[in-house]
Amino acid sequence: MPHAISWFEIPTTDFARARTFYEAMLGTTLMPMEAPGRKMAAFPADWSKGEISGCIVQGQGAQPAATGTLIFLNCDPDLAAALGRVVKAGGKIVLPKTEIPMQGAGHMAIITDTEGNSIGLHSAK
Repeated sequence: MPHAISWFEIPTTDFARARTFYEAMLGTTLMPMEAPGRKMAAFPADWSKGEISGCIVQGQGAQPAATGTLIFLNCDPDLAAALGRVVKAGGKIVLPKTEIPMQGAGHMAIITDTEGNSIGLHSAK
């Protein structure tokens, strides 16, 4: 098993608002996905290189939550850029950029997105 994670889904109640938030915060475009009865848009990844991705999703069973599993989005090379766009995009900063106390582990931050989900950000710098 090369990776512990193979896919993730971030639940939304307002799909358009969530998509706008993540695209603005990360400075990227989410890719629309087809799924019966669900709205989905995926974070960019090159699957041929083994990159891992996930999506935002609205539909039955997709309930945003501030507690539970915490995923960390890759914000390399420095999460400061994405963190600097969180509030303007409608989110909140819960934990500012913080060095992870293990040599070479990088930095992390925790935010709350527009849907009320707690989301981690990670970068090498």
